[in-house]
Amino acid sequence: MKPLAVDPAADPATESSSTGGRAGGTDPLADPDPRTVAEHAHLESLLRCWLTESGRPVSASGPLELRLARVGAALRTEVTYRSPTGWHRFGPVRLASAPQLDLPAVVAAALVATEAAAGGGVRAGGVPAGEISDLIARTHDSVTRVARFVAARRAEPDTPSGIDGFLEAEQALLLGHLRHPAPKSRDGITDADLDAWAPELRAATPLHWFAVDPELVRHDAVAGSPALEGEDVPTLLGRLAGFDEGYRAGRLRGRVVVPAHPWQAADLPRRRAVAELIETGAVRPLGPHGPPWWPTSSWRTLYHPRRSVMLKLSLGLRLTNCRRESSRRELRRGPAVHRLLDAGLGAATRAAHPGFDIVRDPAWLAVCTPAGALTGLDVSVREVPPGIGALRCLAGLLAPRPGIGACALARLPAVRRDPAGWLADYTARVLVPMLHFYSTTGIGLEGHQQNTLVRLDGDGSVLGGAFRDNQGFYLARTALEPVRAVLGEESVALDALEPDELDDWLCYYLLHNQTLSVVGALGEAGLADERALLRTLADVLRATLPALADAGKHGARLVRRWLAAPALPAKANLFTRLHGVDEVTAPMSAQAVFLDVPNPLLG
Repeated sequence: MKPLAVDPAADPATESSSTGGRAGGTDPLADPDPRTVAEHAHLESLLRCWLTESGRPVSASGPLELRLARVGAALRTEVTYRSPTGWHRFGPVRLASAPQLDLPAVVAAALVATEAAAGGGVRAGGVPAGEISDLIARTHDSVTRVARFVAARRAEPDTPSGIDGFLEAEQALLLGHLRHPAPKSRDGITDADLDAWAPELRAATPLHWFAVDPELVRHDAVAGSPALEGEDVPTLLGRLAGFDEGYRAGRLRGRVVVPAHPWQAADLPRRRAVAELIETGAVRPLGPHGPPWWPTSSWRTLYHPRRSVMLKLSLGLRLTNCRRESSRRELRRGPAVHRLLDAGLGAATRAAHPGFDIVRDPAWLAVCTPAGALTGLDVSVREVPPGIGALRCLAGLLAPRPGIGACALARLPAVRRDPAGWLADYTARVLVPMLHFYSTTGIGLEGHQQNTLVRLDGDGSVLGGAFRDNQGFYLARTALEPVRAVLGEESVALDALEPDELDDWLCYYLLHNQTLSVVGALGEAGLADERALLRTLADVLRATLPALADAGKHGARLVRRWLAAPALPAKANLFTRLHGVDEVTAPMSAQAVFLDVPNPLLG
């Protein structure tokens, strides 16, 4: 497929990240100093969080004062773009007591976090000790990294040769989550590490390999998966490793070779369980080998444009809120969902929405201790979808490009020609299939921006979409029996929730984080009025209700709630961080802080 067209008029070299929807004045994200850009980006994210999570409405553009009564301070700024969906933009942020001094992001984070903690937070027991200091440190870390990413991308804004459209979108998230107080915080990462494998710096890295006694290896694969090309997992990994026959015969001698992320490869020998296995010779580090692989936006899923699979590797780093090491349940979930799809669950959605698909994770392999515990050396194998060059991570389409030009979404000819029509197509071909799948299977998809892929033609029109992430499947408890009939004991790989609880999660992931972010990005870019776009979104959802109701009860129930409820649950990223929640290891009932927010579809 030919490359996506870009409207040259949408992207002059002097254009800020997106100025069309903003009030007059210079956009701080266009400042020539990358550190200033990073500071302001974090201030904007913090304000978006605080305004939403404290229940403070933004009624109009213009001056805004946020009084922090418990700490005896007030923040002053100007709302340069008011967004019905919460994608507000702001001018410089200052203390009311020092109106001439721009406020560093860490100072604002300290004030807001202290104010929130002094109010007891939103969970019993209040904000745990140390979490304010942790947020301050992580904000500083995130600001420093974003400044580096912005400087590097401004120095080389053009996409390098050999980078396909899929990977270009994966590398676009310079600022990270726009409603998180420290979106690019990374524990234990040096500048040299960033140079070697940060997607924001367009890095690529060889895999590191370990030779492991077969007795320590556990694995599973879906027979017949095209991505595996007829091989079991150890054979597939051996082929990807590319060691020549002499090396295999001389050093491996029947051992299984297992890949690791370079950071994980350096960290594993420092763990007692792995160190003991290395000492006995049961695990042997082999070092880096083979061609470079490119990290996607998740950092730990690696992609090579000439391979049939991607590799999702454990990474014992805390990225934003969570350590990114795979649990046994997460590893098992990929083949489990694959088998459900093969058994016919989701067939009705494929028939009704042939342009939508679920990216499959057909296999996994893990190295365990003799007692059976995971070691952190494991891999999930993900298929490379057909026509991947036309798929774009939604987060990459929406990501600001500060000081370079409009976001990728706002530069697509089809979007600039008819933004409301593009949103309608997106809703019908990406969001609605996820709702239809929920209706027919009872499985909810954690379809946030990074997990949502949009398939575009050469003009940027929406052809369909896909969902990825073996971590993001949740089952309504009322739909458990058909899953058990197919999977038996493997059904424990899916978290089963009461429908009301699952609906709360999907309100955030499918509506707030995913679709309303499209509305906000189009409005903030000055391409359309958000209120008109929200009416378009509501019209498409209303029109699809009969088909969803025919498919099953879950999706239609959720859409009726979106169209009628005065308030809807949304994830509170600031309070989730302040309460020290690890969203990977915590039980579903405590994985995040949720708050009710006004429903913008009724505005």
